[in-house]
Amino acid sequence: MTITAPHKLGSCIVAGHICLDVIPTLLGAGDFESTFRPGRLLEAGPAVISTGGAVSNTGLALRKLGVNTQLMGKIGSDLFGQAILGVVKSFGEHLADGMRIVPGEASSYTVILNPPQVDRIFLHCPGANDTFDASDVDYAALQQAGLFHFGYPPLMKQMYLSDGAELVKLFQQAKATGVTTSLDMAMPDPAGPSGQAHWATILQTVLPYVDLFVPSLEEMLLMLYPDTFKQVSSGATPITPSLASQVAADLLEMGAKVVMLKAGHLGLYLRTSAENRLAELGRARPGHLARWANREFWASVFQTQVVGTTGAGDTTVAGFLAAFLRDLPPAEAVTMAVAVGACNVEAADATSGVRSWEETLARVKAGWPRQPLHFADIPGWRFDESRQLWLGPNDSTQ
Repeated sequence: MTITAPHKLGSCIVAGHICLDVIPTLLGAGDFESTFRPGRLLEAGPAVISTGGAVSNTGLALRKLGVNTQLMGKIGSDLFGQAILGVVKSFGEHLADGMRIVPGEASSYTVILNPPQVDRIFLHCPGANDTFDASDVDYAALQQAGLFHFGYPPLMKQMYLSDGAELVKLFQQAKATGVTTSLDMAMPDPAGPSGQAHWATILQTVLPYVDLFVPSLEEMLLMLYPDTFKQVSSGATPITPSLASQVAADLLEMGAKVVMLKAGHLGLYLRTSAENRLAELGRARPGHLARWANREFWASVFQTQVVGTTGAGDTTVAGFLAAFLRDLPPAEAVTMAVAVGACNVEAADATSGVRSWEETLARVKAGWPRQPLHFADIPGWRFDESRQLWLGPNDSTQ
């Protein structure tokens, strides 16, 4: 696939959820019950300290991809907050200029335990993320940016209370600055308050102000189609292009202009609206709207050695946004998205596997092989050999 030479590159502001990840190195072996029992002292190795959340994962990946990026998150003035700032500033001193530091509030953190032969255990404190509201965004800064990306409202209490009133207010005010808006989600806790929120109502209200909507397909199934989610989760119903197409059609009807659904090891699905609606995309809108209008395709992932999947979705979004800001066509944008995501999983943490834009592009141009997808028997879908994409029945080039 030939990647078009970009002719513009705007700046990006990434806001939303941020936390500190503390990952102790657990030593020794044994089953869960014998290792973690009351009263026992467990010897551990050095702890890995990193930042997590959409602000860190997507924002720092965009920085590594050559995008002029500013981060907006909310933290306390405690030691964990200082550690978050230290990590962020190590990527560039100015990156933390938009961070909101609130004395008296606790910074969000997650202690991640990896017991032998047991799935990971997360001890999470939402901290200041739960008090983040529309007033915590610097809208004057948005007036100077090309794109505004917000991530993880299901993990931020004020963003889903009262049918998402603060989230809607935030995107209304962001859209009013003329910036192109982007929204990513996170999986709500079905047993917790975020899982009880009326997500269908929230999305119907906020999506008219969202230009690029980039959640996972699984998140959308849980929020909008819980019965289908249960069937998919149990393995009774497979993930298919037809299912993604229906979900995307509903999201476009709700008001999103471009919908990109992440599907894990199955890759990415993209569907876009008509040209007249794409004209509302804001300052970072493509220079050639017609090539973005009425598109539908699926991009498979690149073959790679998976070390860890932490941040894979966030960095995939970063790849897509970096390509969008470079004004690449949609097929090339999703190609770079899955390429950045593939680089990410070659490392255990959320960002160290991400390479520069130039290095990532070189891997793609060198003929980096992809995992095959088998959609040939699905009516209306055909494989485009030149672009290495499956084109859907709603694609304007069909």
